[in-house]
Amino acid sequence: MSESQPTKFEEFLETVEPASLGPETRPGCKSIAELKRALEPLLARSQLPAERKQLIRALLFLWHDHLDEAHEIAQSIHHAEGSFIHGIMHRREPDYGNAKYWFHRVGRHAAFALLARRAGPLAVSEADKKLLARISPKEAWDAFLFIDACQRARSSAPEDEPFLRQLQKLEFVTLLEQIMSA
Repeated sequence: MSESQPTKFEEFLETVEPASLGPETRPGCKSIAELKRALEPLLARSQLPAERKQLIRALLFLWHDHLDEAHEIAQSIHHAEGSFIHGIMHRREPDYGNAKYWFHRVGRHAAFALLARRAGPLAVSEADKKLLARISPKEAWDAFLFIDACQRARSSAPEDEPFLRQLQKLEFVTLLEQIMSA
């Protein structure tokens, strides 16, 4: 993300590298104060309901590695998008069982179909294609299999992590679009 103020919410996802699958903080992420300063004018100009603005805050805080702040917001929003962000936060924490609990509460989300369609072109190598086939069998995104793949990458398959981080970014982008269009 450039030093100038973002003019669109999507620009907050333009970081030097994608978010980690775990709780690590990356260099170049914005502080909470920087995020609030940059977000507030955009949120004030938007016509989104207050809860949607909170979802955007939580998602972007999470992207910039502020798990606790994202968690505080997400746990107060009791529908699919709040549960989705809550699930991502626990996946990154890592608390994989709790992440699955929250994704169970998400149910069949419209973002899953988009993720399944958009993920294919990201899989360039044969290894990425095989990994994607395990996560998204029959071209249907499976959040539970994605959690399992993240857990496996963190514990015993670090070679999968770069591709999974790309998929996680796609997940953030797609969820942000869904939040803004609902």
